[in-house]
Amino acid sequence: MHTRTPTKSKLRELDVVILCGGMGSRLQAVVSDRPKPMARIDQRPFLDILIQFFAGFGFRRFVLCAGYMSQVIRDYYACRTGPYKFIISDEAAPLGTGGTIKNAEQFIQSDPFLVANGDSFCPVDLPEFYSFHEANQALMSMAVIKADDTNDYGTVLLDDARRIVSFEEKKQNHRRCCINAGMYFFRKDVISLIPQNTRFSLEHELFPMLVEQDSYAFISPGPLVDIGTPGRYEWAKKCPALHRI
Repeated sequence: MHTRTPTKSKLRELDVVILCGGMGSRLQAVVSDRPKPMARIDQRPFLDILIQFFAGFGFRRFVLCAGYMSQVIRDYYACRTGPYKFIISDEAAPLGTGGTIKNAEQFIQSDPFLVANGDSFCPVDLPEFYSFHEANQALMSMAVIKADDTNDYGTVLLDDARRIVSFEEKKQNHRRCCINAGMYFFRKDVISLIPQNTRFSLEHELFPMLVEQDSYAFISPGPLVDIGTPGRYEWAKKCPALHRI
């Protein structure tokens, strides 16, 4: 416990950038009146559960990258009071997971900063994740989980030092093969690699650029909870990891 106290105080100074701008077209059959991260679990927006998880480790400043139905997110968080600061970064047109970070650059103050998907959750030990990122002096650190079935996810191949070697599709049952858990620590100079006002993907365009450039994977036991489809959303509603937050 004593080893984490300085780290928690450091986490208080770091920004959390949450990607919550996608249309969520696969989920719209069951959630059509709000953006996907605002889908409810036990009467709480999924985004609220994510924020509460991060806040439990000391994070206080949240940059919400909103796009589709962004006014729902803006209206909900505009009236929030308390110790947390919420900044809404709107995108006028879809910019992809990378472009939306570039669009929010003016609001990102800390170096490094944490990025998280707004439609998935993994109970990552964030103080340990941050310590791992700093110890490796990493440009990017990605939280990953080991999984038996990687069919639905892009896979991450690591070397013995947990440096990221490659990103591949549907490479199953490799002993060092993991899947992306949707949380990242970035050094701020990574933003300079993302073009301005352009649709740009973290997964397909930025991450391949970062392979073998001091990019590492932090392995978490999981589970990975993804609300992107009606079936996964129903599973998320029953997931004990979410109910404990």
